[in-house]
Amino acid sequence: MTITSPPEQQHRPVRRIGDRVFSGVARGAGIAILVILAGVAVFLVIEALPALTASAGDIPGGEGLASYIAPLIFGTLLSAVIALLVATPLAVAIALFITHFAPRRLAQSLGYVVDLLAAIPSIVYGFWGVAWLAPNLVPLYVWLEENLGFIPLFAGPASSTGRTMLTAGLVLAIMILPIISAISREVFLQVPSLHREAALALGATRWEMIRLAVLPYGRSGIIGGAMLGLGRALGETMAIALVLSVSGGITFNLISSGNPSTIAANVALEFPESSGLDVNALIASGLALFVITFAVNMLARSIVNRRADFSGAN
Repeated sequence: MTITSPPEQQHRPVRRIGDRVFSGVARGAGIAILVILAGVAVFLVIEALPALTASAGDIPGGEGLASYIAPLIFGTLLSAVIALLVATPLAVAIALFITHFAPRRLAQSLGYVVDLLAAIPSIVYGFWGVAWLAPNLVPLYVWLEENLGFIPLFAGPASSTGRTMLTAGLVLAIMILPIISAISREVFLQVPSLHREAALALGATRWEMIRLAVLPYGRSGIIGGAMLGLGRALGETMAIALVLSVSGGITFNLISSGNPSTIAANVALEFPESSGLDVNALIASGLALFVITFAVNMLARSIVNRRADFSGAN
């Protein structure tokens, strides 16, 4: 008479020591990230509290913390939105060319070149923007003022140095382009071949196949990549500090020398010479940037996860 173990014991997988160690390390790494993130948030709140409770006259500018941070938030969002509007269509077009139009050898090389843009330090982008891009954009800004000056975005007077909000946005666009392009490229490569072949079999052209099968499948990935690029643009420091000519205030004029600064650039420029409550005001602006960036990345994650279970079979 033989004794057999219950079915649940027979099919229970045996966990090796390596599996348990890897699981523990992975779980510990995830917890450590949450602890570090919480620690940063607590630090920012504690250090910003004196500025949050101080009187308006003690804050730099003498008009209160809200008046001090509002132009910085506006400049941060404006430069990031310009970068997003310029980079997203270009990145999607590059990703489509690499995945569906370029020969395989050219596509591989072009993919490497685009990804290489992410490895260039931001200080290099800043030097390139202030030394080459800005001076070469001055004639364009003069033309925009003369022909489109009735639009508030191009009201002028045109900057003689080219160090404008539009220039800063274009530099940021080049910096976030490899992020959006890489994510879009991976999403387009995951489109089920049955979808593409079915569209072509029904008589669709290549562009119609892309419009009807590829883009709908990759829409959430494109949006997620764009949001991640936006998060990168929101926190950029050195490139903006070098390129942007700052005079404070809130303005939608993109081609003049009067521009609001961004939070990250303002902290980098003002922190070495600040002390006391001025430091707390800078940390309070950093807390605002932390909240904005965290919200953007959470939104991007939710959009990406929305289609996590999608496949060609459902």
